[in-house]
Order: sequence, then structure tokens, then C-alpha cells
Amino acid sequence: MDELYAVLNTKIFSITFTCLVYLLSQKLYARSRNFFLFHPVLLSIAVLIAYLKISGVSYETYKEGGDYISFFLGPAVVALGVPLYLQIEEIRAQKGPILISLIIGCIIGILSGVFFAFLFGGTKEVIFSIAPKSVTTPIAMGISGSIGGIPSLTAIIVVLVGIFGGIVGVPILKALKITNPKAMGLGMGACAHGVGTAAVSEEGQVHAAYGGLALGLCGVITAILTPLFMNVVWPLMEMWK
Repeated sequence: MDELYAVLNTKIFSITFTCLVYLLSQKLYARSRNFFLFHPVLLSIAVLIAYLKISGVSYETYKEGGDYISFFLGPAVVALGVPLYLQIEEIRAQKGPILISLIIGCIIGILSGVFFAFLFGGTKEVIFSIAPKSVTTPIAMGISGSIGGIPSLTAIIVVLVGIFGGIVGVPILKALKITNPKAMGLGMGACAHGVGTAAVSEEGQVHAAYGGLALGLCGVITAILTPLFMNVVWPLMEMWK
């Protein structure tokens, strides 16, 4: 048992096990015809939490191996620049409408979360933690910390938003007859950050290009708008109370 526990606590086992769980989750998701409870990200998180609880391996130990996987998040995001580069001329020609639509999307993303958190009695810290929910985790955590939110709570919310958007986003767009690849890419990237972009990328290269564009620009726009909006919105909320 001591030998087994020693193996479980190695970096290489953490990396191998994580990759294996995700690959198997992908296969199960495909076989289930994309049943939402079997989404690879959601299922992998659940399995890994169960593994840590049952095995007794500490999160800190597991994270030492997980950090190697996290390292590749940067190159993966940069890789979205390839389809973006292939669409660069069309993007330049439509830069005005694209920028306006993404600004509106960011405003809605910020205010929708803030409104519902306030409606259900959220505290100031919770409301401020939810505000940057629609952008990728590192940016959202930075925004949350700078405005008085709880970065760890923000991280959880961002992951849940991404998973939810990745599951229902494309089907909802198709049900609403929104099938233009540019619109789908921008919508998914703006609302569900990296997971949404990954989901819509399965539809085609143009989808991936515009999803990556929205992912990047919305991070910048939200980082600028969130502090400004919360300085105005929170006093109004206090007055409403």
C-alpha cells in the first residue's frame, strides 16, 4: 500500500491520470450523443474531485503535476491565432460592427450576473465576484481581486459559466436560427470564454477564428468596463436597498 500511495503522489501519475480521465470523458460524451451531464470538462472535474477524496492525495500534491498541464493553456490560446490570421482581412473589414457587438456583449455579461446576484440577496463581495464571470479565468480573477471580489469564488463561477455555455450555447444558437459562423463564434467567445470557444470551434475554422477574437477582446473590454460599471452600479444598488 505504501508503494501504491507513493506512486499516486508522483507528478507523472497526476499528469497521466488527468489526461486519461479527460480522454475517456470525451469518448463517453460522444457515445452519449453529447448528453450534458457527460460534458468532458464537467465529468473530468467530478472524477478528479472523487479521486482526490478517495485516494487521500492532497490537492497541493496533485497540482504539482497539474501545473504542467496548465502550462499548455497559454500555447493553446495562442494557437487560436492561426484561424484568426486566416480570417484577418474579413475581420478588418468588419472591425466596427465586431467591436460594437462585443462591447454590448460585455456590458450584458457584467450587468446580468450582477443583477441576478443582487436580486437573490448576494453580498457585495459575491456580487463583485460574479461581475467578470464571462471572461477567461486568469483575467476574471484579476478583475475580481482588483474590485473587491473573491478571486477563488470568481474562478468557480467562470468554470461553471464556461461549461454551461459550452453545453447549451451552440444548440441554443441553432434553435434560434443563428447559424452564421461569425455570429456564432463571437457569441460563444463573448459569453462562455475558452470552453465556449472550444465548443464552437468544432463547427468550423471560421467559428474558431471569431470565437478566439471574442475571447481575447472581451477579456480586455471587461477588464476596462467592470471597475467603471461597479463604481456606478453598486451605489445605486445600495440606494435601492
